Amino acid sequence: MFRGMKYADRITFNPEQCGGRPCIRGMRIRVKDVLDLLASGVAEKEILGDYPDLQAEDIRACLEYAAEQIDHPVFQVSAK
Repeated sequence: MFRGMKYADRITFNPEQCGGRPCIRGMRIRVKDVLDLLASGVAEKEILGDYPDLQAEDIRACLEYAAEQIDHPVFQVSAK
């Protein structure tokens, strides 16, 4: 059974930190950095080892946040 995670308690936004980009729990670890590592094939265990303040739930929150951001319709405008 899928239990919906609420990334809002793990993903934070602060205009004074990292240019207002989404970060993890107020730390200077950007969501994009975690996603880039995952996309490059870095294992979750290695990420957690390199960033000891991160938790596995933070990584899942990054994935959930990214999934929600991409979930919107794209409309094609036809040329006249």
